[in-house]
Amino acid sequence: MSFYNGDQPGQIPGLLPPPYYWWEAGAFMGAMIDYWYYTGDTTYNNITMQGLLHQVGPYNDYMPPNQTLTEGNDDQGFWGMAVMSAAEYSFPDPPKDQPQWIALAQAVFNTQASRWDTEYCDGGLRWQIFTWNNGFNYKNSISAACFLNIAARLALYTGNSTYVDWVVTTWDWMVDVKLMDENYRIYDGAHTDDNCATITPYEFSYNVGGFLLGAAAMYEYHNARGQADQSALWRERVDGLLDAAETIFFFGDNTSNRVMIEIACEPVNLCDVDQLSFKAYLSRWMAATTKWAPWAFDRVKMLLGNSAAAAVRQCTGGDNGRMCGFRWANNSAGYWDGTTGVGQQMAAMEVVLGNMIREAKAPVTKSTGGTSIGDPGAGGSAPGHGSGSGSGRAGDDPWHLPVGGGDRAAAAVVTLIVLCGLLTGIVFVLTDEYKSPRENWDDFRSSTSDLASGALARAGGRYTAAEKGKGRADAERSPSHG
Repeated sequence: MSFYNGDQPGQIPGLLPPPYYWWEAGAFMGAMIDYWYYTGDTTYNNITMQGLLHQVGPYNDYMPPNQTLTEGNDDQGFWGMAVMSAAEYSFPDPPKDQPQWIALAQAVFNTQASRWDTEYCDGGLRWQIFTWNNGFNYKNSISAACFLNIAARLALYTGNSTYVDWVVTTWDWMVDVKLMDENYRIYDGAHTDDNCATITPYEFSYNVGGFLLGAAAMYEYHNARGQADQSALWRERVDGLLDAAETIFFFGDNTSNRVMIEIACEPVNLCDVDQLSFKAYLSRWMAATTKWAPWAFDRVKMLLGNSAAAAVRQCTGGDNGRMCGFRWANNSAGYWDGTTGVGQQMAAMEVVLGNMIREAKAPVTKSTGGTSIGDPGAGGSAPGHGSGSGSGRAGDDPWHLPVGGGDRAAAAVVTLIVLCGLLTGIVFVLTDEYKSPRENWDDFRSSTSDLASGALARAGGRYTAAEKGKGRADAERSPSHG
């Protein structure tokens, strides 16, 4: 919590300071729910509830205006999964005049279901929600994982089979487009430019973790209803995903000594701020899986136990001697790697907490003591709902109505007026009343040439984080919404 200041005067509840993105703040809130769930310590409950509710946005769907223009489906999904955990673990319900945990998760699900895009790649969710963000042409596994994860858990909590249909649709799409192979290995994503024909082959731990917990929820859903064929199918998938997780994301000779590793970036020391937190989510979801797939407990406990011991050994950094680094595997001496951050702390905490899963109470559903009130139609009128992500369907979303010839003509006129105004202002600013028209013209040409050269030199042909639609959480703040 030393990294979080959203509860302090003048700060925005629910946001982490730079360099952390908005999505990781949602993941952080999920970690604080886990902390309470495992320990029973209520110290941070009010701060957690405040952060979760402050970021819901005007439509109660985790699309706050100061994040909407850069928000991706995966970003929204992490907040949705946090409130799903709040409902399952019986985290204190919000006041009655505030949105409730299950209704918030349903709003996230509904907005994302409306963005399911069959025009390209025969389905899937785009990484970005809005057309102007770089990455809008990319369909990635983590967006699908978040969507399936929430749908499966909503199915189990509410008993509504509509969510099951969406789980099946998402799983089948992942297999058909080859983002999940026959060995349950999950690859990062693919571009719509070639209709998802070329797979980006990177593997990250949170992808397999998100699908793993969703598959476990589906096993429990069918098993509780005596649907043997379906429960057997999802049990097979749980085992396959767990095999893939252990094979790819644990370093060692066998289960007895393997330790978690972020294989795509950790061995070469190239993990970015986001990736430094991914082990937290694999740890979280592996532990939670055992509540719905109890046969996996011994294996998961061994892997998380090894990893927790390795993580704790190197939590010796910082001025207080208790900060955790990122490198757990292949580090028997427990050397601190010199790094600190929200991701490293969350990962170490989650993997340690995960070892307490046997003593933790079972997740609840609406029929087994759950108190969170739902709203099946939540999120239906928000900007970004419907055609905004390229579904190819005309919707009522005013942000994404189809563009016609009249719209283009009007836009051209407005653009011309604005450009004329800008040019007039530039000429006024650059004109020296003591110089002749010819001298002023020469000065103007020289200035614009210098500006153009400088801009090209700075661009360097590389995208910035903001250009990819991933500006920091503090990039656009407003007094009323985080």
